[in-house]
Amino acid sequence: MALALYRKYRPATFAEVVGQEHVTQPLRTALAAGRVNHAYLFSGPRGCGKTSSARILARSLNCVHGPTPDPCGECPSCIALAPEGPGSLDVVELDAASHGGVDDTRDLRDRAFYMPAESRYRVFIIDEAHMVTTQGFNALLKIVEEPPEHLVFIFATTEPDKVLTTIRSRTHHYPFRLIAPSVLRTMLERLCEQEGAVVEPAVLPLVIRAGGGSARDTLSMLDQLLAGAGPEGVTYRSAVALLGVTDAALLDEVVDALAAGDGGSVFAAVDRVIEAGHDPRRFATDLLQRLRDLVILSAVPDAGAKGLIDAPSDQLESMSAQADRLGAATATRMAEVLHTGLVDMRGTTSPRLVLELLCARMLLPATADGDGALLQRLERMERRMEIAADEPEPTARPVRQPTAVEIPLAEPAGPEPAAEPEQRTGTAERAAERTAAGRPAQGPNAQQRPAASRPAAPARPQRPEATPAGPDLGLPAPPTLRSTARAARPDASRPEQPRPDQARPDQARTTPPDSRRTPPDQARPAARAPEPDRNRPAAGSPAGGQPPGSDRVARPAPAAASSAPTRSAESAPAAHESSPTPASEIEVVDVRRNWPEVLAKVQQRRRTTQILLESATVVALENGVLRLTMPSAALARRVLEPANADLLRAGLKQVLGVDWRIQCDADGPAARPAAAERRPAAAADPWDGAPLPEPPADGPDEEIPDDYGDPAPPTSGSQAPRDPEAMALELLTTQLGARPLEP
Repeated sequence: MALALYRKYRPATFAEVVGQEHVTQPLRTALAAGRVNHAYLFSGPRGCGKTSSARILARSLNCVHGPTPDPCGECPSCIALAPEGPGSLDVVELDAASHGGVDDTRDLRDRAFYMPAESRYRVFIIDEAHMVTTQGFNALLKIVEEPPEHLVFIFATTEPDKVLTTIRSRTHHYPFRLIAPSVLRTMLERLCEQEGAVVEPAVLPLVIRAGGGSARDTLSMLDQLLAGAGPEGVTYRSAVALLGVTDAALLDEVVDALAAGDGGSVFAAVDRVIEAGHDPRRFATDLLQRLRDLVILSAVPDAGAKGLIDAPSDQLESMSAQADRLGAATATRMAEVLHTGLVDMRGTTSPRLVLELLCARMLLPATADGDGALLQRLERMERRMEIAADEPEPTARPVRQPTAVEIPLAEPAGPEPAAEPEQRTGTAERAAERTAAGRPAQGPNAQQRPAASRPAAPARPQRPEATPAGPDLGLPAPPTLRSTARAARPDASRPEQPRPDQARPDQARTTPPDSRRTPPDQARPAARAPEPDRNRPAAGSPAGGQPPGSDRVARPAPAAASSAPTRSAESAPAAHESSPTPASEIEVVDVRRNWPEVLAKVQQRRRTTQILLESATVVALENGVLRLTMPSAALARRVLEPANADLLRAGLKQVLGVDWRIQCDADGPAARPAAAERRPAAAADPWDGAPLPEPPADGPDEEIPDDYGDPAPPTSGSQAPRDPEAMALELLTTQLGARPLEP
């Protein structure tokens, strides 16, 4: 029969006791000086070396060269008191758990008066001393108080408070402690090397955690794993299954899902835990331990090097990324929720239900009214504000939106050819002259043909003196001739309400021909130029993505489209899209697990794109479309640029072998509610689903405005720097329902 590891490697001297230097060093000093007391009390958790140290003390006292801190190991007393020795008649070990009555202590008292048979001292080791009854302690009180010269008592207990006070006050009390994980790891590595066992490095932290700081429990766990190991040694998978701990990959999946707010992945992980037969309480305990590590990593980035966290280096890197995504306040609140839930799970009949409710509470911080939930929501808002403040200036200058001009009553009969990109400006000016002069319709079918409206061309920078229009005050304008133009169209069956913000007809007629406004045949009738998003660089683009030469009528978008809080667009135009590769076996959790590898592939091609995608969070995967979220709408649009989206799709194809489309949303509202109320029926935003317009290839010099290099005038659509206090007040008002106090 094989000898257990905790018995085989039991220490024989004080130098071999690990993790208890605060006890062994004073004892060695006292033995070297000959200051031997008549009674000792060793207290501490189980398996930390109390009984072994008591035997070593007895061996040091009865050594031929003793009392000595280092027994020789060769004399008869040292051989008899060795870890696997036969024992000595002069050293009596008594288990008070089964011999703690008054009769047992009286018998021990009677034997204590006899002189030692062959040793210097007669030593009584009373283990589990807290189990001795009060009558038993009273029977020992007199002999412990005034013992003979040859008698030494050593009490060992895990609960020193239960030892009679009169006994405890007559002893030298040495408190033992739990062994540090780093010390246990060094000891286990040395034992595995001596045993010739092959153990994966990831197994040792599991064994140490299962041992709980006890050397005996840790060695018992390792002994069990070594006994059932195959030719390949002790693997991580077999250790996880045998010890009953939660797999680190499952914990990573749950933490990533909590950071992304993906409730489906969280509850799917809980279902796998239950279906595998694991204890929900153990899963909650391991998740709480992981959140504790994340909180420490948030406060101490080098916690692994300082020994505050015992984990492999690769796992420390992933945990650091998780700590950055969660934040200290979020991780702290989730840990508090789990800690409270573990107390509730002790007496419950349905631990799975309690665990799922805990997960729901962690996913929904807005449902709680405590300080932790408020800190979590504020942490999210502050993260968005910091990222918005660090955004680079847009490359395109903000421009003034042109004033809409009414369409003429009739169109010329002959269709005009579509202008080339470099000739659009000249064609637009000629069309403006024709419209201002009020050219009559030509041809017999001029009245029957529907009036065609063309989308606005890309706007040009304008001088402040050339456009004396003031800021938009939201005041209604007089009615226009739109009803007359609609009557000339036979297909205008759907009635349309006139907008209060339409342009005046007299302004349209008095527009000078050389003005740099948008020509009438390229402006959308009866639609005010939409205010650009604050987080979006202002640049003119055709509405709805139609070319300037298109004859389609620009129809206004539904009101719901203008009031949507979050705008999303697909990554590339149809020319760059390809049918996605069928990969139904890949789930969103697999994408999160391999996301660092995807970013590494992107970094090989473009470092800036990889830095941009560091802030992205994988949210969902549906029908070949990978949905991401970014902290702000501006960053989401940058991800959707063809240059960045194509690199991301290429990285996904290299790592996962898939060809998905990319959809990126802003993690929060992208527009102010007040702006949405002012334009309830605004037309569809040209930024939705359309790529950025490319500038003309080789335009003539006269098309470049004279004020191209001048700073843009401050307009309502320009992206001016905002006060951080005003931004914080706006977020508190819109998100938390706060109201500013009147002075």
